[in-house]
Amino acid sequence: MQEETSFGSGVTALRRRQVLSAVAAGVALAAAPWRAQAQAQALARWPAKPVNLVVPFPAGGGTDAFARPWSAYFSKATGTQLVIDNKGGAGGTLGAGLAARAAPDGYNFFMGAVHHAIAPSMYPKLDYDIEKDFIPLALLANVPQVLVVNPKNVPGDYKAFLAQVRANPGRLNYGSAGTGTSHHLAGELFKLQTKTFITHIPYTGAGPALRDLVGGQIDMMFDGLGSSAAHIKGGRIKALMVSGAKRNPAFPDVPCAAELGLPDYTVTTWYGLWAPKGTPADVQARMIEEVNKAAAADEIKTAWANNGAEFGRLSPAQFAAFVSAEVKRWAVVVKSSGAKLD
Repeated sequence: MQEETSFGSGVTALRRRQVLSAVAAGVALAAAPWRAQAQAQALARWPAKPVNLVVPFPAGGGTDAFARPWSAYFSKATGTQLVIDNKGGAGGTLGAGLAARAAPDGYNFFMGAVHHAIAPSMYPKLDYDIEKDFIPLALLANVPQVLVVNPKNVPGDYKAFLAQVRANPGRLNYGSAGTGTSHHLAGELFKLQTKTFITHIPYTGAGPALRDLVGGQIDMMFDGLGSSAAHIKGGRIKALMVSGAKRNPAFPDVPCAAELGLPDYTVTTWYGLWAPKGTPADVQARMIEEVNKAAAADEIKTAWANNGAEFGRLSPAQFAAFVSAEVKRWAVVVKSSGAKLD
């Protein structure tokens, strides 16, 4: 009898657990539509609080030149502030890593650049993958690279400048936004194609490097036109060459690389918008919608034109393919130039 009683108690306990599990499942099932409805309502109100945009360079650089007008437009258009969070360091890879680990709740975004397509070939141990840890949303701006100099340090004419570089190998220097950035690789590619040697001085961003160029602490930069434009127009630095096969409409007096005997010197600095992997698809679509509206806004058109830039106008899928192609392209440049971490 004792065994039967024990067995019966076990069955009773098992049935009790089954009943409780069924009740819990029923509660969860009943709550599921409520949760889905709450999420839908939250997305419909997006953005309901300030949106964070990680810019992985210090203020005053090329990324900032486009992030700030975009931030101002977004804040005005949505009534909710887009907060720029400058996180400079390690050629833009420090901020990228932080952005990759940000909560994918629809309130964290990342504005990266061509530097992040170069980084995989320069940094052996990145704590993020630009193609796997982010969702590509839009190519915001495409800007030609420009060779700018401090005319107090070196000649303001390209031919005289090149003659001085060749006569003094290693004595002149160029600043960059950091090792592995497009500024660095543009300089290495220039050295490779002109068979010259110029000393590389890496900074934590284009802003600090530009300040030293204006101040005469360094001799030159291979910079994105966006961050140099105001200084060129103000006469503080001199543009000797824009990359590529045509002159830039914003600076028609500056010769292009092809005119100066460098037909293969084509370097552009581009800036893109990503979201952390896992960001809700509805928020992605809303952000892309705001980007497309911005492209047609007069204030954005003016800001981009003043910086010699073009809006990307690529779909997310096209932008993803573009980034993948850029990663492969810059891997070839890194290998052929022998560029290394300083």
